Amino acid sequence: MKKSSSKNKSTLQTVQYETDLSVSLHSAAHSSAAATALLQQFANSMPIALWLQSADGHIYSNSSLCHFLGEELNQHVPERWLKFIHPEDFEHFIVLWQKAQQTKQSFKKECRLKHSQLGYRMCTIHAEFPQQSTALLECSVSFIDIHDSYEKQQLLSQQVTAQNKMLNASIDCIKILAPDGNLTHMNRSGCLMLGVPVNEKTFGMPWLPLLPEDIRPAGSKALEAALNGSAAHFSGKSSADNEDPKFWDNILTPVLNEQGLTESILCVSRDVTKQKVAESRLQRVIENDELTGLYNRRAFNRIFKKHLQDALRWDKKIGLMLIDLDYFKHINDTLGHIAGDHLLHTLGNRFQNCFDQDITVARLGGDEFAILIPELQSEQRLMEVAQQARQQLEIPISYTGQFINVGMSIGCSIYPRDAQSSSNLMKCADIALNDLKISGRGGIRMFNLEMFKALETVTKQLTLARTIIKHDQIEPFYQPKVQLADGMIIGFEALLRWKDQHDVLQLPSHIYAAFQDYDLASRISETMQTKIFKNMQTWRDQGLELLPISINAAPVEFLRDDYAEKMLARLAKYHIPHSKVEVEITEQSLSERGSHYVIRALNLLKQEGLRISLDDFGTGHSSLTRLNDYPIDCIKIDRNFVVRMIKDPSALAIVKAITQLGSSISMDILVEGIESTEQLDVLKACECRAGQGFYFYRPMSFEHTSKLLQPS
Repeated sequence: MKKSSSKNKSTLQTVQYETDLSVSLHSAAHSSAAATALLQQFANSMPIALWLQSADGHIYSNSSLCHFLGEELNQHVPERWLKFIHPEDFEHFIVLWQKAQQTKQSFKKECRLKHSQLGYRMCTIHAEFPQQSTALLECSVSFIDIHDSYEKQQLLSQQVTAQNKMLNASIDCIKILAPDGNLTHMNRSGCLMLGVPVNEKTFGMPWLPLLPEDIRPAGSKALEAALNGSAAHFSGKSSADNEDPKFWDNILTPVLNEQGLTESILCVSRDVTKQKVAESRLQRVIENDELTGLYNRRAFNRIFKKHLQDALRWDKKIGLMLIDLDYFKHINDTLGHIAGDHLLHTLGNRFQNCFDQDITVARLGGDEFAILIPELQSEQRLMEVAQQARQQLEIPISYTGQFINVGMSIGCSIYPRDAQSSSNLMKCADIALNDLKISGRGGIRMFNLEMFKALETVTKQLTLARTIIKHDQIEPFYQPKVQLADGMIIGFEALLRWKDQHDVLQLPSHIYAAFQDYDLASRISETMQTKIFKNMQTWRDQGLELLPISINAAPVEFLRDDYAEKMLARLAKYHIPHSKVEVEITEQSLSERGSHYVIRALNLLKQEGLRISLDDFGTGHSSLTRLNDYPIDCIKIDRNFVVRMIKDPSALAIVKAITQLGSSISMDILVEGIESTEQLDVLKACECRAGQGFYFYRPMSFEHTSKLLQPS
């Protein structure tokens, strides 16, 4: 009996056999003796196993069948071959066999047949009852070995079942989409999420209509990108009756064929509800001022930028007020800080309740407040809101039986009349406020073009920056980064320094305005990088260990969209390993104008092996979910939280939250501004592993750094 590699092959063999047999019998129909001999000869010549029964009752088993079964079949026991069928298959087969003998209807059945040497083999048994016109043949039974093909199909079925079980074991919602956007498969979690019966065997329904209506546009855009061969993702939200909403992160990955065309799309939806809830809690901690309940500076800047975008789009005006409390320091000095806090808390409550809902009020820090009026109709309206703010102090505020007497100074500016950006509009309001303070505290002052004294400071800073660049006075200092557990140095942060005419070391704050100017910021950056890489080259040539050095980058440096290329060229020039350099950016870089240039540059640097660090985290606009979209390796916790965390529970909570959530998204955490043993102990308790600050080392010159790198 010859083995067949597939069911198709066995079918072809059977058809060929039946055709040959029919032709042979037809040609011998007039001679019974000739037909009998022909039947026997024909059966033995066939490569497949045959059992034949002639019309006169003779039984013929060909040599292939006898070889398969391992014995000669005696015609006195006509159906001896039935005994070789597996017992479990026999009871089903015998019913078909007996019925076929009565009805003379042909049939096929897959059964296990016992081989003489190989044990039971899966075979296709085909019983054929020729037409009465043939007369010479009563029945023919063919046996085709399909065992190998059957085992392959069984193995494939087991593999598919195992894969489905693994997919169903995943808590992620996994779906497979056809290029037309229809579902071809979905695991159990996916069915439950989209409300599809879990036992649904056929899908084929469109995927997009299964999504909540408000996220279908994002899903459609992601699907289009996947069809074009690019991975895409979008955020989603689902809600069911009497249940809290769930948040999802959906990733669509194209599966490409050999021609590079999308033949299917893998869609994985991950439940990020816990992360969203944690982020929302952190957002509230970070964005709300604990003392007054108002927005803090971070939240105010975010809202401010949003209103500016809307105002630009719809050609609207915006009113801005900056508020200082007059002689607030005197209150703290005479009545104590608790009295000052009580004043701020009371004023914050009044601000929350006295303005229209569209007006945003924030505490920027200390006794500084800001009020934002979107869709401002007139300057008169701005003055009315300012007067309303001042009136909140006309209502007496007392502490421990003593009235707190304090005044209020308000500086005002209007977009777009006074400035076209949030920073400049703030400057204008601040200039108006300072002008009011200089001329006498208390009252309301609107910005005008004569208030340029503050601009003199900016001019001086820019002039100073040009001078130190021209005379090559810039000198990089290096502040070590250490492991908090043992104080071991793990790297450095390069910091800008220079010496004035009296040989006094100066800080970059004296040229702050230069970092807002592209040309000056780029020239300073080029000088810093060149000197840092030369220093690193010298250390390497001296055989000293080369530790990673982080270099700060101002947001404006990326605006020409060539920051990464220039840095890589300088690294190549001095043969500096990319793994030894880290670029530090601020949260502002990822949210302001030109952020797409920043992200492109960071992605390129990341691909080339440089590390990326996010400085002053918690003071800007970062979202931990959004951080997954950026190539960030390290989050630096701002020193402000370190200073406050000993006495301020909210600051400590922020440090803990950033450390835990940063770890959950596989980012390193480094703490800045550590200055005391108490701070160090608290940070260790928060499981912070790395940091820098005066407690360990102050920034040091190249020479002192070289000594520090010397083997002990």
